[in-house]
Amino acid sequence: MSIDLTVATTLTDRTAPILDGRIAIEGCRVKPMGIADAQEIFRRALKEAAFDIAEMSMSTHIVMSARGDYDYVALPVFLSRAFRHSSIYIRSDRGITSPEQLAGRRIGLEQYQQTIALWVRGILSDVHGVKASSVDWVNGGLEKAGGGERVALSLPPDIRLQPAPEGESLNSMLARGDLDAIIATRPPSCFTNGDAPVTRLFPDYRAAEVDYFRKTGNFPIMHCLLLRRSLSEQHPWLAQAVFDAFAKSKAQALSDLTHKNFLRVSLPWAAEEVADMQRLMGERMWAYGLEQNRHELEDMLRYSLADGLIAKPMQPEELFAKSFG
Repeated sequence: MSIDLTVATTLTDRTAPILDGRIAIEGCRVKPMGIADAQEIFRRALKEAAFDIAEMSMSTHIVMSARGDYDYVALPVFLSRAFRHSSIYIRSDRGITSPEQLAGRRIGLEQYQQTIALWVRGILSDVHGVKASSVDWVNGGLEKAGGGERVALSLPPDIRLQPAPEGESLNSMLARGDLDAIIATRPPSCFTNGDAPVTRLFPDYRAAEVDYFRKTGNFPIMHCLLLRRSLSEQHPWLAQAVFDAFAKSKAQALSDLTHKNFLRVSLPWAAEEVADMQRLMGERMWAYGLEQNRHELEDMLRYSLADGLIAKPMQPEELFAKSFG
């Protein structure tokens, strides 16, 4: 007897083999939900428990796991990872010439609990000594007014977070000079259009990210994979079956990058780029599994505690289905 599973993930080379049926989840029939926007997947999973399998912000998952009473368990399948030195934009007229000078500044972010913000705060704290409590944080929409936190937060009093003023976006505030910097998943339009004195904190961000990886071994985790808790409890074999299928799907994606008889992706030297990355990152290039990612997960939990997102220390095992503990 097969189990029918609704699956909501973004479409990437790592998920496509699952979503298009090339790779099956053993004992299951997959119904892809066809939702392109990760934020919509997160919202519906959190508000409606709308899917059997869903991609989720790793930071939000940490917050929800700490609170308990959660409809999902996670699998150590990390569908999105990204270095984030490129994501810090500063006013170039504020005398900011180093990350250390962000202490005491007013910095915008889309959501305080967003995973990109968690990693940037962690890097600023660990590497540059800038603590979350030393910054005035402002949350809001990047290009449009509104936004706000995906889940309600109860932050300690030393964390200063306020919403952007009504009608204001982070981009408009940065362009006008009401913010000293922002952390954003996409370049703000005032940067791309060149109509404000805004630049990246790390102009040669790739070099900074490579240096960070060499020093820490961290390839920052952005998203994990959720499985409906009731299904995991009803079918003890299911969590491993889902993990195995997504691991095969990711392996297929990485293999496709290396084939040169005909190019599977539209990069002329994709195979050569992969070889360079493998020399740098080895098995860390896109690892799934708890033990393979313990260091990143421990850092994320440490950052979450320091930033007031969780109230007490947690271990990585507490974030995942019991079969992965």
